[in-house]
Amino acid sequence: MTDLETRVTPARAAPQRRAAPALLGYAAVRALGLVVLAAWSAARGKDAHTLLTARWDALWYTRVAELGYGYEVPLPNGDVHSNLAFFPLLPWLERLLHALLPLSYADAGLVVALLASLAAAWGIFAVADHVYGRRAGICAVLLWAVLPVGIVQSMAYSESLFTALAAWSLYAVLTGRWVSAGALAALAGLTRPVGLAVVAAVWVAGLAPFVRGRRTATSDGARDDGCAPDAVSAAHARRVRTETGARGATRAPWVTQGAAVWRRALGLLIAPLGAAGYVLWVGHRTGKGPLGYLDVQAGWRNGFDGGYAFARFTADKFTSIPSAPAGLALIIAVVLLIWLYAAGIRQGQPLALLVYTGVVTALALCASSYFGSKPRLLLPAFPLLLPLARSLARLPTSRSVQVTAGVAVVSALYGAFWLNGSGPP
Repeated sequence: MTDLETRVTPARAAPQRRAAPALLGYAAVRALGLVVLAAWSAARGKDAHTLLTARWDALWYTRVAELGYGYEVPLPNGDVHSNLAFFPLLPWLERLLHALLPLSYADAGLVVALLASLAAAWGIFAVADHVYGRRAGICAVLLWAVLPVGIVQSMAYSESLFTALAAWSLYAVLTGRWVSAGALAALAGLTRPVGLAVVAAVWVAGLAPFVRGRRTATSDGARDDGCAPDAVSAAHARRVRTETGARGATRAPWVTQGAAVWRRALGLLIAPLGAAGYVLWVGHRTGKGPLGYLDVQAGWRNGFDGGYAFARFTADKFTSIPSAPAGLALIIAVVLLIWLYAAGIRQGQPLALLVYTGVVTALALCASSYFGSKPRLLLPAFPLLLPLARSLARLPTSRSVQVTAGVAVVSALYGAFWLNGSGPP
C-alpha cells in the first residue's frame, strides 16, 4: 500500500464507522418488523412475501418494469387508472436488476427497497449528524425506523428510494456540493411527484445568499448555509489548499469564487430536470401538453385542494360516536406535525430542511384523496423527527434504548396488523 493509500483509506472509512451504530440499529428494527410480519401472516394463512412485493402500488411498479407504460384500468364511474401516474426510476431499477440477476420484477423491487432503505437511513444520519451531532443522528434514524407505518420502508414501494435520494441531496446542499445536490434532486424527481420538494429545497437554499445580497461562496467549495463545514468538507478544503500549494501557484480569488458560483448554478439547473422531463413526456404521450400529468392524476381522483377534502374527511368522523375518536386522532396528528415543524424552526434547522419538510407535509396533507395514505406519504419528511431525536439523545443511553426498543415492538406489531388488514396505499 502506498503512502497516499494509507492516508486516504482511513478518511474514506471514517463516515462509515461513524454511521455504523445507526445503520445496525436500523437494520435490527426492520428485521424485527419483517419477522413479526412473517409470523403474523403465517398465522392468518397469508404470504408475507406477497404482501411486501405483489399488492397495491407494488403491482403497478412491476407492471411498468415488465411491460412499460400504457396500461390503464377504466372504472365504472368513468375514471381511468393509468400507470403513467407512477414515476419511472423504481421500475427502471427493477428492470435493471431483473436483467442482471435471476430475480423476478417483484423481487427486484424488494431488493431495491431494502438497499434504498439502508441508504435512506445513512442519509438521514448524515443530515442529522451534520446539524445536531452523532447521537442525534443515531436517534433520528431509529425514530424513522420505528414509525407506525415503517414497514413500508421494506416494501417494493418507492418511499425508501425517494427518501434516500432526498436525504443525500439535502446533505449535499448542507455541505456545498451543489452539482451532487442537483443530480440527486433530479433522480428524486424521477421517483415520486413529491420530488418537487427536493427541487424547491435546492433552489431556495442555492438562491437565498444572493437574495440576501451576501456573498457566501468560498474558494474551497465548502458549505455556505450558515453553519460550519463538517469534517469531510474541511478535509476537502485542506486537500485543495495542499494541492494548490504543491503546484506552486495560487488561483486568484475571483477565479475560485467564480467556479463555486458556476457549480452552484449547474446544480440548480440540473435539479428540476427529472421531474420536468417526466411530466413533459407524459404530456406529450397523452397529447394534453404540459398539464397532461394532472389529468392522469385526476383519473385517480387525486389532486391538490389546499386540504379542504382532508378537513371535510376529518369533520365527517364526528358525525357518529364510533368514529369520533378517529377524527380526534387525526386532529391531534396534524397539530403534532405543525408543532414539530415549528420546533424545527425554533431550533434553527437549515433553510433547505425547512423548505423540503414544508413542501412534503403540505403535499401530503393537502392532497384531495387517499386519506389513508397520508402517514405513508409523510415518511420522507424525516426532518420532522429531528426535534424528537434531540430530546431522545439527551436521555441516558440505557433509557433511550429502552424507549426505542419498546416503540420498535409496537411498530412491528402494528405493521403486521396493518399489512394483513387494509394496508397501503
